[in-house]
Amino acid sequence: MNNLRFATAIHILVLAEKFQGQLITSDFIAGSINVNPVVVRREIKLLKEAGYIDSKKGKDGGCFLSKNPESILLGDVYKLVNHENVFGKMNQTNPACPVGKMMNENLESLFDAAESNLIQELNHRTLKQFSDQFIDE
Repeated sequence: MNNLRFATAIHILVLAEKFQGQLITSDFIAGSINVNPVVVRREIKLLKEAGYIDSKKGKDGGCFLSKNPESILLGDVYKLVNHENVFGKMNQTNPACPVGKMMNENLESLFDAAESNLIQELNHRTLKQFSDQFIDE
């Protein structure tokens, strides 16, 4: 994977699941992930638009899980944050070469099938199942 958006989104959701009933701030989340709070706020906005979390503004504000963690499929979260193929970009091939002229078309089919399998595998796991791997303190 060529970016950290999926990992960041899952991290946010796990924290929201672990701290259900509490408002968690972007600063708290950023401290857990070890990233700038601006990165966290961008993902919170996307997760909120998708209905996974909600937030309360203000001095005592923060975000919270707004959907049942047993109904959140990891594959759906992956699709939400990843808009390009997991394998990234392809080469600019030589159209005069018998291999090069067909390489990107064949790679695209391969990449699409692999990503489809990845999403299918992720959709066998819910946020709750993933979150249960972490020890509650």
